[in-house]
Amino acid sequence: MEKFYLEEPSIERKQDVIDYINEHLKNNSPINGSHSIYKYIDNYEDWLKIVNEERTITPNEERVPNITFFLVRENDNKIVGMINIRLTLNSSLKESGGHIGYGIRPSERRKGYNKINLYLGLKVLQEYRVKEAMLSCKKDNIGSSKTMIALGGKLVKEYPYEKDNSILLQNYTIDVDDSLEKYKDIYEPYISIKEKRR
Repeated sequence: MEKFYLEEPSIERKQDVIDYINEHLKNNSPINGSHSIYKYIDNYEDWLKIVNEERTITPNEERVPNITFFLVRENDNKIVGMINIRLTLNSSLKESGGHIGYGIRPSERRKGYNKINLYLGLKVLQEYRVKEAMLSCKKDNIGSSKTMIALGGKLVKEYPYEKDNSILLQNYTIDVDDSLEKYKDIYEPYISIKEKRR
C-alpha cells in the first residue's frame, strides 16, 4: 500500500519543485495550494523565505499565518501534491478561500490522493485547535467538491466570483474533529509515520 506524508519545503527539494511546476505549466494547469510558487520558478530560495515567514505573521486583512507543505509519496519520495493551510481567517477568506488550498500534480490525479492530502491538512488544523474548516472551489471543479464531500464537507454557500460573474464559487464547511474520527479507518492506513514538519 502506498504511504504519504506532509513535508515542509526545503532547499533540498529545489529540483523536485521545479519539475513539479514545469509539469503544471506543460499541462496548462493551475498550481493550487502552492502559495503562488509558480511566480518563483527562477528564485525558489525567495519562495522558501516567504513561506517560512508566513507561519508566524500577525493576522490582518491582507495576510494570515499559514503553512505550506508538499504531499510526498513515501514509496518513491515523489512530491505528488501541495497544500496551503491558513491557521486563521480574515474577513476576505471567510467569504471565499477558507482554511485550505490544495492540489495534485497532473500526472497523479484521479487516484484519490487529494482526499489523503485534505485529511492530512485537517490533522494540521486540529493541532492548531481549528474546529470548523471552510474551503472554497469553483462549482465546475467536480474533483475538488467531491474531495470535500468525501471528508464530510457540507455546501453552505454558492455565489458568483467577484472578478467574473460567469464563474460560480462554492463554500463548504467541515467539522474537523468529526471528520478525522469518522474517516480515520479509511485514510490512516495511507499515512506514513514519517514526519518532516516542525
